[in-house]
Amino acid sequence: MARPDFPKTIMEFQKRFATNEACLQYLIDSRWPDGFSCPRCSFTAYYWNSPRKLFQCKQCGHQTSATAGTVMHRSKIELHRWFWAAYFVTTHTPGMSALQFQRQSGISRYETAFMMLHKLRASMVRAGRDKLHGMVEVDESYVGGAKTGPGGRGAKGKAIIVAAVEVHDKKGSKDTYAGRIRLRVVPDVSGKTLCGFISDCVEPGTIIRTDGWSGYNDLKQRGFDHRPEIEGTPENAAKLFPHVHRVFSNLKSWLIGTHHGVSPQHLQSYLNEYVFRFNRRGTPMAAFQTVLSLADERLGPTYEGLYGIAKSKAGAWKQPAGASPVLGNPNSGA
Repeated sequence: MARPDFPKTIMEFQKRFATNEACLQYLIDSRWPDGFSCPRCSFTAYYWNSPRKLFQCKQCGHQTSATAGTVMHRSKIELHRWFWAAYFVTTHTPGMSALQFQRQSGISRYETAFMMLHKLRASMVRAGRDKLHGMVEVDESYVGGAKTGPGGRGAKGKAIIVAAVEVHDKKGSKDTYAGRIRLRVVPDVSGKTLCGFISDCVEPGTIIRTDGWSGYNDLKQRGFDHRPEIEGTPENAAKLFPHVHRVFSNLKSWLIGTHHGVSPQHLQSYLNEYVFRFNRRGTPMAAFQTVLSLADERLGPTYEGLYGIAKSKAGAWKQPAGASPVLGNPNSGA
């Protein structure tokens, strides 16, 4: 039996998931489309514990919640708010900041909205996902920091991001378009770091197009068809590697435009969201279902883990000494 379908418009979504009961039934139908099966013994007969919203296996007595193993498990936040958060983050074209979501959903505390969105971002990365193949453009870029820093590969005070972008030919045309992408925050641009990223994300034998940076010199020894090209000028680089440069440009616009800057601590989580949304840009509605199904594998970060903070005796939350500076607007809270 197929999983339940998904509303195609915001009006349909609002009508269908207006109550927590409707959201719970959707979760049950999505997780067990062929009927409930005990995760411990696979027995299909069960009792329904209505007050606690639990399945209890008639054979072994094991109790199971529809939210068990998901980012929503044991959350005191209503299910319909979780559904709205998943809907906004996967279908809203420019994405949504925690402050926007707080206002739209009526959540009283910013920290709650921030935590919810980050838990959903944690569910966007699937372990063992398919590697990129065919032809792939790879490059690095730098984000954040109030100062421009020194030139070249070593911009002080900035975070380094490396990207890999699949390049596909358009049928009946000489033009190309970007397929799937991968993004990662890296500590440096050494050969070990850059070639390690490519080995993790790209299938051996793939054509890898890069600039002439020496950090990519070992790609052939790692089994890739490395085809470096000398850029010369920034303008020429954009022409030689148009897809990866466009990804970086749109990424930076999104980080500043939607989130007004993000902290280095959480930058990889935002990159994960960008990759998730970019790779599913043709099916934004289906991405909602993907987030819920992937959430079975990822519990998501805790509040303390998100903020990297410890509670004082007075009850105030304090940022630890030596915390990283904020990229962009320091008052954004992103």
